[in-house]
Amino acid sequence: MAFDAIFEPIEIGKLTIRNRVVSTAHAEVHATDGGMTTERYVGYYEEKAKGGCGLCICGGSSVVSIDSPQGWWSSVNLSTDRIIPHFQNLADAVHKHGGKIMIQITHMGRRSRWDGFDWSTLVSPSGIREPVHRSTCKTIEEEEIWRIVGDFAQAARRAKEGGLDGVELSAVHQHLIDQFWSPRVNKREDEWGGSFENRMRFGMEVLKAVRAEVGDDFCVGMRICGDEFHPDGLSHDDMKQIAAYYDATGMVDFFGVIGSGCDTHNTLANVIPNMSYPPEPFLHLAAGIKEVVNVPVIHAQNIKDPNQAQRILEGGYVDLVGMTRAHIADPHLIAKIKMGQIDQIKQCVGANYCIDRQYQGLDVLCIQNAATSREYMGLPHIIEKTEGAKRKVVVVGGGPGGMEAARVAAERGHDVTLFEAADSLGGQITIAAQAPQRDQIAGITRWFQLELARLKVDLRLGTRADEETLLDLRPDIVVLATGGQPFLSQHPEWGYSENAEESLVVSTWDILSGKVAPGKNVLIYDAICEFSGVSVADFIADKGAKVEIVTDDIKPGAAVGGTTFPTYYRSLYEKEVIMSSDLMLHKVYREGDGLVAVLENEYTGALEERVVDQVVVENGVRPDEALYYALKEQSRNRGQVDLEALYAIQPQPCLSESGDGFLLFRLGDCTAPRNTHAAIYDALRICKDF
Repeated sequence: MAFDAIFEPIEIGKLTIRNRVVSTAHAEVHATDGGMTTERYVGYYEEKAKGGCGLCICGGSSVVSIDSPQGWWSSVNLSTDRIIPHFQNLADAVHKHGGKIMIQITHMGRRSRWDGFDWSTLVSPSGIREPVHRSTCKTIEEEEIWRIVGDFAQAARRAKEGGLDGVELSAVHQHLIDQFWSPRVNKREDEWGGSFENRMRFGMEVLKAVRAEVGDDFCVGMRICGDEFHPDGLSHDDMKQIAAYYDATGMVDFFGVIGSGCDTHNTLANVIPNMSYPPEPFLHLAAGIKEVVNVPVIHAQNIKDPNQAQRILEGGYVDLVGMTRAHIADPHLIAKIKMGQIDQIKQCVGANYCIDRQYQGLDVLCIQNAATSREYMGLPHIIEKTEGAKRKVVVVGGGPGGMEAARVAAERGHDVTLFEAADSLGGQITIAAQAPQRDQIAGITRWFQLELARLKVDLRLGTRADEETLLDLRPDIVVLATGGQPFLSQHPEWGYSENAEESLVVSTWDILSGKVAPGKNVLIYDAICEFSGVSVADFIADKGAKVEIVTDDIKPGAAVGGTTFPTYYRSLYEKEVIMSSDLMLHKVYREGDGLVAVLENEYTGALEERVVDQVVVENGVRPDEALYYALKEQSRNRGQVDLEALYAIQPQPCLSESGDGFLLFRLGDCTAPRNTHAAIYDALRICKDF
């Protein structure tokens, strides 16, 4: 009863949805073979339906025409009848678990890239360049307009013949429909531009053609923006007028509403709010649209928690809540709510690892759930008990890899002991969470803490495991996840010393952990350009210091994803942080009471100096391998992993081989520095077969 609003069925058109939770359209980057829905694609959505999701809208930015390139994002291709049998497989997989499945269809107009695949000529209402993709385009001709209108209708037909439950017309993110709507992009003076009715004409013709093709019984919705957040764009009042206009036709079965345009880097960050945003920051926009339409409204932006979803639905702000990233983190979210297992939900932390990968053309993955999108490979979301012998498993290291190894081994039914030298779990997550915009990443650790307690793992915190301690436990399996240490010794000219009083440089870890107090005039040298450098710059500037962040890369934070780096830049510019690129840290030396950092221009070799009172270096991590090499020769497998088995998600052969002594595995940064997802992925694919 605590979540009755979530589980109330709803009618959308002539379709009954079993609950009020939706996985909304996003580009999964899973479709291959010319944009077909693959086994991987089907497995990804079947898992959500199996977990109880009421409605999945798949295929964000799925194209209806061959001149709207789909290859960049491996999106679904609805421009050919080849897709129909693939849809039938997808629909059957979702329907057998009681879920409903629709697809978003679109022509992206200028919002794509032309320089690959078929080398398409992109089109837009007035031939205005799109900033994020840096794409030029032509002004669309009337013959092309009518061709694309027909393409929308045929795409909808293919979805219907494939057994899907509906289509969602994308009129959001500055795709072609809302490119015609927006005076920011549409400068036409013919019947397709100028007046309100003229700007609405293309979308209206698309809607009429789609409805004529699929009939009244097939669900047709529209995803729109609640406010473009551009002075020369569509305001909230404009969007209310547009929604009411289309709603009055009686041809739209639902509206999906999100906040913000996204044709600039800054607005793109709003569309998929990361952990620096408050919960549901644009709910008011969706609620405003709901006031003027007569059909259900879906809203999905930063809704992660079942209590949050219940409150939104109870309040009547919208009719359905999109919990898309929440389902990427845990596709069994709804089932766990129903079973009263709220604490077992792996809640999204807003890291945006998923969507930032998509904007790099990489497959959507979750930072903390390595099974998501790998269901087709046999990676499980639910760990089954072993049918074999119960083993003594010892894990060393309480970072993400070690916590996942301990969890999975315990779920298998083994006797698990976890050593962590610090007084608390988390490893680098704990350090990262100290930064102003990264605090919610601690949610990863909180979930593991709850799970390890539930599974009764023997936690030995504040205990540094050594060779003797481990051997005394007579383990069957030892998993090392000891991480590493900041790599400050790479260049002797930097003046690093293990004696803190003598060292001329400190690490980002030193600052964020509180081991070293921030200076007043600080130079940060970031050779990695991921989160640590910009996080510590934000952290130190927040204390009122004068800060310059320097990198030899193209810009500070160059490897921070497209939906995330703008939030850092907003903060850094506001705090007057100086950002300098193309400079390497050549040398650091003392001068009086201060330090001189000598910087070298990568392209000219010219040297320049900064006089500061603190130099902070981010140069990645060096693996902590001492314990591994102390144990290697004593282990049955000499610490080796069978890579063919690992990559095929098969059991390690040594697990089935008899012999005396223990098996030894290492994972995460103590093998090679990578990231949180890599450590968790290694732990799951190795330990699931213990």
